[in-house]
Amino acid sequence: MNSSSSSPEKVQVHLVDGTYELFRSYFGAPKRATSDGREVAATRTLARSLLKLLEEPGVTHVACAFDTVIRSFRNDIFPGYKTGEGVDEELLSQFPLAERAAAAVGVVVWPMEEFEADDALATAAHRFDQDPAVERVVLCSPDKDLAQCVRGQRVVCWDRRRDLVYDDAGVEEKFGISPRSIPDYLALVGDSADGIPGLPGWGAKSSSTALARFQHLEEIPASYDDWQLKVRGGAKLAVTLAQRQEDALLYRRLATLRVDVPLDETLEDLEWRGAHRQALETLAEELEDPYLATRPARFAD
Repeated sequence: MNSSSSSPEKVQVHLVDGTYELFRSYFGAPKRATSDGREVAATRTLARSLLKLLEEPGVTHVACAFDTVIRSFRNDIFPGYKTGEGVDEELLSQFPLAERAAAAVGVVVWPMEEFEADDALATAAHRFDQDPAVERVVLCSPDKDLAQCVRGQRVVCWDRRRDLVYDDAGVEEKFGISPRSIPDYLALVGDSADGIPGLPGWGAKSSSTALARFQHLEEIPASYDDWQLKVRGGAKLAVTLAQRQEDALLYRRLATLRVDVPLDETLEDLEWRGAHRQALETLAEELEDPYLATRPARFAD
């Protein structure tokens, strides 16, 4: 994605969803084990993907967040929330390796345990959106959860695989609602990947239609007669929402990303100065992928 900067002194901040990248690499790349039998294909693919990103014009300040533990504070408030249960051990075992790979490439790494990777990305997007030295914040992920972070054309989501950028208008075109309504939308339709069940009967169309008009759950009238909208099964949906308002608000809380994760790094810390030669060479040897050690455009040490 080319930089659109008209002010050379300003920078773009690229925030990478490391968990998404690792999952995508694991399911998208052919299996590859080292000579001692350790599966490493996803880590190798992720490392190459980060190096490719760093070759893009305008990519100067980068951080990558991972779900080091696939649990968070959300499991304490809703037992059904996602865990690592059912995730392939070959994938789980690569999280520490992937974090090492990202660090060796030279990008800032945020390993999350109490919070989720998305919370770290949301926090960083919120922080750097307010920095006058930043032209744009780019969330490198197609994850619908992160769409709630989009702000105009200043904070956007970038689906690198399809090279699609979602600004405010893009989110509205895709979901039929503004970014501000994404947590409400997920509360209604649910999110199976995160273990959010949603409300019975509420689907993508009915949810987007209602939220396009009322934006938030509390603003949807209890009586369908007051909606002044044509929604299939609307009377029943209104009753369901009224009866399960407390559940819906809990689901929205689960879907709402935090912007108060304690991240120490400043904008200056996120500047990519090159890969770490020794760390990358060691990793390349461990992954049995010597190409990695020669790929970086420059080295910091």
